[in-house]
Amino acid sequence: MVGERIKLLRTKKGYSISELAKIAGVSKSYLSYIERNVQRNPSLQFLSKIAETLETSMEYLLEEEEQLDEEWVSLIKKAKDEGVSKEDFQKYLDFVKFKKWEEDQRDPSSRL
Repeated sequence: MVGERIKLLRTKKGYSISELAKIAGVSKSYLSYIERNVQRNPSLQFLSKIAETLETSMEYLLEEEEQLDEEWVSLIKKAKDEGVSKEDFQKYLDFVKFKKWEEDQRDPSSRL
């Protein structure tokens, strides 16, 4: 989560909440709310100031926790190298969803 990443970077830099808030020009209480996940949707302006002060990017702060493992990355790269387009991939996903739906229709007990 955003708050956890900010807190991690802040502590690595050796800043207290008060110091980071002052340097970044943001509200100490708002920063505290973000770090404690009381407030979960910080403004882009806030994130921009914090990211700059912590010498990171807004993308890093907003990045989802779950990362693709190396096998997924390799499969996606291979598909791309072999000319599979995003549209092709979406069609494949739709086909897989359809096949699962079709299986569920034949065997209703598999939904349990």
